[in-house]
Amino acid sequence: MKKLIIIFSILVFTSPLLAQKGWTDHTRILPDTLRKVPVAITLFHNPNPNYPVLNDTNGNYDGKYLWKHSTFIRSEMEDLEVVSAGSFIWFSEKGWFTNVQYSKADFAEKFNCKNGILKKGKTYIFKNNYRFGDDLFGGDALWYVLAKDKNGKIYKGMGLIETEGELK
Repeated sequence: MKKLIIIFSILVFTSPLLAQKGWTDHTRILPDTLRKVPVAITLFHNPNPNYPVLNDTNGNYDGKYLWKHSTFIRSEMEDLEVVSAGSFIWFSEKGWFTNVQYSKADFAEKFNCKNGILKKGKTYIFKNNYRFGDDLFGGDALWYVLAKDKNGKIYKGMGLIETEGELK
């Protein structure tokens, strides 16, 4: 039992330090991964702001509440190959924490994007990109995608979703 208490204490006190590793410069708003990367991809969520509803999915999602929304992504300049995607969340005064991280294959599956290639001007949709849980609380998520052109240059797309903490 004593070992469990020690392990638990270590996790509780070090997890904020580990979570913040993706956002080290608190004088700047963007997490490290997204800084100094040019924008060439549109990314947005609908509906936004987003309000929770009671979970009506018969067990398809865990938790009492769902924040139902979809995420849309489109390359604006040329065809691009996805490198990674994901989100950071902001739910307290401590700022951004790394949340979801997707590989190229994960992205291709979630967004129905064959081989993770964003075709110029085509919109890809993660239709049921739901937040879920047992507690009502607001927070923001900064979703992003990083993709490269045929020369290997990396571009980003990012979009903020506001998830609110009260039923509407």
